[in-house]
Parts: sequence; structure tokens; C-alpha cells
Amino acid sequence: LPGDLLLLPAHYDEDAEGEWLRLNASAAPQGRLLCGPGLRRSGAGLLVTKCGLLRHRPAGGGAYWVDSQQKRYVPVKGDHVIGIVTAKAGDVFRLDVGGSEPASLSYLAFEGATKRNRPNVQVGDLIYGQFVVANKDMEPEMVCIDSSGKSGGMGIIGQDGFLFKVSLGLIRKLLAPKCEIIQELSQLYPFELVLGMNGRIWVKAKTVQQTLIIVNILEACEYMTAEQRKQALAKLSGN
Repeated sequence: LPGDLLLLPAHYDEDAEGEWLRLNASAAPQGRLLCGPGLRRSGAGLLVTKCGLLRHRPAGGGAYWVDSQQKRYVPVKGDHVIGIVTAKAGDVFRLDVGGSEPASLSYLAFEGATKRNRPNVQVGDLIYGQFVVANKDMEPEMVCIDSSGKSGGMGIIGQDGFLFKVSLGLIRKLLAPKCEIIQELSQLYPFELVLGMNGRIWVKAKTVQQTLIIVNILEACEYMTAEQRKQALAKLSGN
């Protein structure tokens, strides 16, 4: 819950056991600790700022975050998101990313972009990019290239397809490695899928009907059990 303080085992105090939560000793981070969404550093431990489940990823030095079901997105550096171009201001595009303020995107933040070779970006276009600046004191800034200057799948999303919004918890579930939902859907129809950490999903199948079926399944799978989802997919594949 918000306000809880998670103490690392090295700083655990037996006298404060009733008030402070202790992280699992077997999952104690080695070296640098990565503090993810829902947590903030506070003295010797981590202060919880969101209501949800505590998650831990041992890879990469150990990362902790709170998995919550919030729908309001807060930009986080490194997140890949889907933005909607709302305005062109000189050499900068303004994008709606679902946060409290729009994000900025330079025309040079595309692969191969130069002053003479500008990307063809129009108001209303969908952009898949990554945050390089995201904190409460500065305007969020996006790019569509990685550290080597390559697009890596980022950039302008095609005009066709369907964009819709789901909860942030479902997005994290869909982005998990070997996600069963995505694997089951891929056996139903061939389709293109773009997932944004800001809760936006873009999907495109061969026909409009197939696209809408996939959209309906993705929207409903958050409230369906694995068995219910398999029955629904089996019924569709039988038709």
C-alpha cells in the first residue's frame, strides 16, 4: 500500500517488523538496485507510492516495481509508448501519450533524418517511440531511434489498423516473455500488433472482421480465465 517502506535485508530491524515490510532475503539484490514504477528511494529502503503487488526481476542486477491496475499513465524513462501527433511546432512534434502533458519529438529523432531529409509526419499520425526524458520537472521527450541510431521497429505506424486502450496491468501481462495470450491469438489469424506501455494497442489483421475479433479478445482477456479464453478461441477457430 502507498506509504509502506520496504527495507532491504541488510538494513532489516527486528524492532520495526510490525511497521516495516522486509524484502525476501533469497531475492536480495546484488550490487545496483533498480527502482521501478510504484517505488521511490527513501533512506535505507524503498517507499511504496502505488497500491498493487510487489514484483521482482533478478536479471540485470535486480529490479523491483509495483504492479498496479491504474489506467492513468505516468511517463517513465525507457518506456516504449504509442503517441498521437497533435501539433507541429517548428522542428518539434507534440504527441498525446496519455499523460498529464504532451511529449515532444524532434524531427531528427528518426532513423536517417537530416535537415534536408525530414520525416513525413502529419497531425493525427500514430508514433511508436521511446522516452529518453521523463520526470516530474521536465517535459517528456521521445525518440524513434535506439542508441545506435537505428529505428528498431520504432517510427510511424501505418494508417490502417485499429487503436484502442486497455489497463496498464494488461499491457504488462501482454509484454511478458512467452505470453500465452499472444501465442494463442497468433494461431487464430496472422496479424500485426504494437503494444505501448501507456496502455495503447494497435492491431491490424487481413480483414476488418478479423481485426475486430482480435480487439474484442484482447479487451476481454483481462477479465477471462485461461480456460474461458481457450474456449472462446476454439469456438472462433472452429468457425
